Amino acid sequence: MLNTMNTEGTETEPALRNCPSKLFVETTTHCNLRCPMCVKQSQDSQVTDGDLSQELFSAMEPAFPQLESLVLNGIGEPLMHPHLLEWIARARQAMPDDAWIGFQSNGLLLNQVIARKLVAAGLDRICLSVDGVKPETFNKVRGGENISDMERAFAVLAEARRTQSGSRLKVGVEFVTMRENFRQLPDTVRWVAQRGADFCIVSQALPYDSGSVKQITYHNASEAAVAQLDEWKDRLADMGLDIHLYNYPPQRREQQHDPRVSRVNKLVNQMRPEARRREIFIDVKQILSRNIKLQTEVEDVYEEAQRVANEMGIELKLPAIIPLAERKCDFVTGGSAFISWYGGVHPCYYLWHQYRCYISDWNRLIKVKEFGNLGERPLLEIWNGEEFKTFRRNVLAFDYPYCTNCWGAPCNLVQEENFMLDCFSNNEPCGACQWAMGLLQCLQ
Repeated sequence: MLNTMNTEGTETEPALRNCPSKLFVETTTHCNLRCPMCVKQSQDSQVTDGDLSQELFSAMEPAFPQLESLVLNGIGEPLMHPHLLEWIARARQAMPDDAWIGFQSNGLLLNQVIARKLVAAGLDRICLSVDGVKPETFNKVRGGENISDMERAFAVLAEARRTQSGSRLKVGVEFVTMRENFRQLPDTVRWVAQRGADFCIVSQALPYDSGSVKQITYHNASEAAVAQLDEWKDRLADMGLDIHLYNYPPQRREQQHDPRVSRVNKLVNQMRPEARRREIFIDVKQILSRNIKLQTEVEDVYEEAQRVANEMGIELKLPAIIPLAERKCDFVTGGSAFISWYGGVHPCYYLWHQYRCYISDWNRLIKVKEFGNLGERPLLEIWNGEEFKTFRRNVLAFDYPYCTNCWGAPCNLVQEENFMLDCFSNNEPCGACQWAMGLLQCLQ
């Protein structure tokens, strides 16, 4: 049984405390760019343009004295909100001194005046989107922004930190790994470090259309599933049958009548009960189809990027290349609540908005999970309500099927437009969450 109490009877798990530890607040969904990789452009997206109101920001303030962090961004560009500077200053006054305030930005609206005002207001972290240093790649991915715009953004932030004593500001970048840009990561780490970046967050890409699936640099088979199949490949190699594993399941008539292929099929079918005993979901065809050459190259590039980061003194957070076997939700375990611009209260990025995404060839509709609205009920009442508390307790245990590794996926249960239950009888749609697999990362 999970022990969540200390000796004084106080909840120690941030997810189970009586106040959120982290707030992610969508100040606006307006944006000055139209990036093709943005969820706002995805099929079935229901993200509408709007700004968080003064009343809704005030409704969150009772939680500020307990916060560890306040992230002021969602889908849009935070610098487009007219009250952003005021809200940073108000939050800084109400939050603990060791708590931090930050947001992600495309940096286009940064100038010397705004940068100085951000520092003066008490901003702790700003994370700029940099997906490469080759102009043609950067311009394509960022939907109209130029690398020279990023040069200027770094320059004005460096000047603001240098000229204002007591600055708390750390400057970072987010780099989304795709096949067209991942080889630029080491050069990008060096380039941003030379311009004053303190940290770099690297994330895998989440495709929002079928054409983008070919851009991903990972596969969906977990490290545990790959390890188990490798064990069985060694056994087959001892029998001289490993080469026939790649004919599983047999497609052509001559394969179906080949006794060696038939023997391999029987052995693979024996592997399934062993996988179940180990609580491993395994899709043999999926594992066999993975691009090992690409995986090795990505690993080499990540190692080189880490070497550059160590040399330049910049913190580098890399994502998984193979999905983690032991999944967990950093949002829920960290005690997070997500607030939409219209006041909706949600559990995570994954369930913040409606959109369609692709997991290999699996076309999946993600629906919004909302526990209440700040325009109708106080934040702490929603946070401590039974529905939200039960959701967080269940996610802490993370006893979900590994849907992306299941040979039967997508099944009728998880593919239902109005999701009800998975095959473990859970009503949280978390079995295919790629944040929990370590693939997707963000400022948090």
